[in-house]
Amino acid sequence: MRKMAFWMTFAFGLALVSACQEMRETPEQATARLLDWSADTVENFARLPQLKDFAGHIPAARGLLIVPSSVKAGFLVGAEGGSGVLIARTADGGWGYPAFYTVGAASFGLQVGVQDVETVLVIRNDGALRSIIRHQGKLGADIGVTGLFYGAGMEAATTTHLRVDVLAFTNAKVGAFAGASVEGTALVRRRDFNEAFYGAGATPEAIVLEGRHSNPRADKLRSVLDRFR
Repeated sequence: MRKMAFWMTFAFGLALVSACQEMRETPEQATARLLDWSADTVENFARLPQLKDFAGHIPAARGLLIVPSSVKAGFLVGAEGGSGVLIARTADGGWGYPAFYTVGAASFGLQVGVQDVETVLVIRNDGALRSIIRHQGKLGADIGVTGLFYGAGMEAATTTHLRVDVLAFTNAKVGAFAGASVEGTALVRRRDFNEAFYGAGATPEAIVLEGRHSNPRADKLRSVLDRFR
């Protein structure tokens, strides 16, 4: 019963916080906005003193999941949701083209507040990247990927654990959120965004792992990431 209530809350909350702006946009407009915001998020994180370690992790990263805006709200029961892009390195060490995802979480516990957060997940190995792409579900519980938070204005943890698959860098842009909760971050593929950006049949596997799709509108983000060597 508790598990069912958790996922009902997740589905409702994710739909609520993710849909507000996207309902007013076409998929083409939404993907363009996400790519611009994602490039801005990477540049912002590299400038923030609180996230001084962020830039140092990009050269060795296997991939990045960038969520430029994720709204978190709750009172005892909470929800968080936003859309973002998953991008990975190619065989020659450059950056490929991004796939689009929705990221969300539901939570229970002593919590209150509203917060707008930008997040970058640094994916540190090929196994973690493939698990994220091939399996939808919660990080850790469903996908089998371990992660740590290292945040400015949000959750924070040390990044010295060498066996961690994913490092999550976060920055709270607006608002405050306080309290303890039990939560899992879930990743869901955005088929509508991927097909709007690349064409019918475009999947995260074909985009990120196989390199079978491209679109010059992603070149700004790829160029920003190429600066980190």
